[in-house]
Amino acid sequence: MALIHLIRHARPSSAWGGADGDPGLDDTGLEQARDVARLLLAQPAERRPRQVVSSPLRRCRETAAPLAAALGVAVLIDPAVGEIPTPVALSHAARPDWLRAAMSGRWADIVGDRDYEVWRREVAAAVAAWPGGAVFSHFVAINAVLSLLAGRDEVVSFRPDHVSVTTLEVAESGLVLVETGREMVTGVL
Repeated sequence: MALIHLIRHARPSSAWGGADGDPGLDDTGLEQARDVARLLLAQPAERRPRQVVSSPLRRCRETAAPLAAALGVAVLIDPAVGEIPTPVALSHAARPDWLRAAMSGRWADIVGDRDYEVWRREVAAAVAAWPGGAVFSHFVAINAVLSLLAGRDEVVSFRPDHVSVTTLEVAESGLVLVETGREMVTGVL
């Protein structure tokens, strides 16, 4: 059985939409990163990740680092498991409002300069390319995968908490959901 652990990054040092477009982790986030590494390393050998993959964004790379160090492997960067692409003409300051609107609707209704239904299939294919991996990604990218697997059109069909671990299996038919990770208990992203 080829498993993939899809993990949302730990708590960043600034909220999404903040002045820093690529924040690292705060102290709580650094502890969360160590905790999720311990959790994944405690898995039975057949479930334990053998490789560590990350979005290029700093909060994901920093979350992935303790696991990679413990496994003695490099963090492999895969831009295809990164954040949802913002329309090119949109300023950094306008991104939070665009993202709120996108997350409140359906994939086909996201306004931008690309087809976001295609993007979510690309994210799922990218995740499926890492059997045996721990893939560190983002709230919307995780929703891209899970909404596709569930056949749901809503952008947000799951609310993964920081360092939530969702387990998928790579089957002949494609990705199969084994277990969803911990969901957020508040509406704050």
